Amino acid sequence: MMNKKMVIGFAALLLVCLFAGGAFAANFPAKMGITYVKAPLNVPSIVEKELKLFEASFPGVALSFPELTEGPKQTAALAADEIAIASCLGSTSAILAASEGLDLKIVGIYSRAPKAFMIVVKNPSFKTVADLKGKKVAGPKGTILHQLLAAALASEGMGAKDIEFISMDLPSAASALANGSVDAALLAGPAAFNALSSGAQMLRNGEGLVDATIVIATTQNFLSRYPDTVAQFLNTHNKALEWIEKNPDKAKAITQKETGLPAEGVDMMFPWYDFNPQIKASDVEELKKTQEFMLENGLQRKKIDISTLIVK
Repeated sequence: MMNKKMVIGFAALLLVCLFAGGAFAANFPAKMGITYVKAPLNVPSIVEKELKLFEASFPGVALSFPELTEGPKQTAALAADEIAIASCLGSTSAILAASEGLDLKIVGIYSRAPKAFMIVVKNPSFKTVADLKGKKVAGPKGTILHQLLAAALASEGMGAKDIEFISMDLPSAASALANGSVDAALLAGPAAFNALSSGAQMLRNGEGLVDATIVIATTQNFLSRYPDTVAQFLNTHNKALEWIEKNPDKAKAITQKETGLPAEGVDMMFPWYDFNPQIKASDVEELKKTQEFMLENGLQRKKIDISTLIVK
């Protein structure tokens, strides 16, 4: 009698486990794309890749990690269901896509790094942003760097009309500054470090002007279908942050290898980044400031309620 009860009990327990396991697995998609962006200095993403943390967290899921470094390409991939999670998306791109109808949801903050985004010059006679009046400034349009420029000009009582802005990606802007075809460049991360190492000077960074907020985003559609997947992603991301905190030297070494930066470059930029993923009230206010910048500069057509994008 006892053996029979034990067998029946074990069988029942096995069925419960199988059912629970199947239900859990069913809430993971068969395949999933997570963007991989290593620049400016995205240490968590670099560590997650090196340690294969997502592969361990999503067994049986066919994962891909497309290197989509431009915000519009990331939001287009979200819209087309080519990726499930934009792990590192500029706030300007997130807000613009949402204003154009993408059911985008911000589930965390990737980083805040005002010191890492800067206006760089070569001419030592330029001492303040006011010295850029009438000068050529190159950088990526509609980005956090562009927002930094607008805020820096405003702090000097100036506006876009007071300079000649030339839209360029970071490598092109850095090259244009180096060859003297522009007077200033909007740079971040390794591009900024390399320019400074070659004799350029930082004219202004984002401190006191912009938080340079980067977000973690998905779509409402994906979040509704796979809430456990998003939760598991965030849990894995938090594990990476804990590992970095416990192993800073190893994290720096991995980052140096992946970015090709010298050790002194990684050491200099490492403390510039706040990777706390919690969405704080100050982050929401910063996102609202970003939207105002977009609207004022004709980069966004329709105003949206920023709070509707936030999922805590």
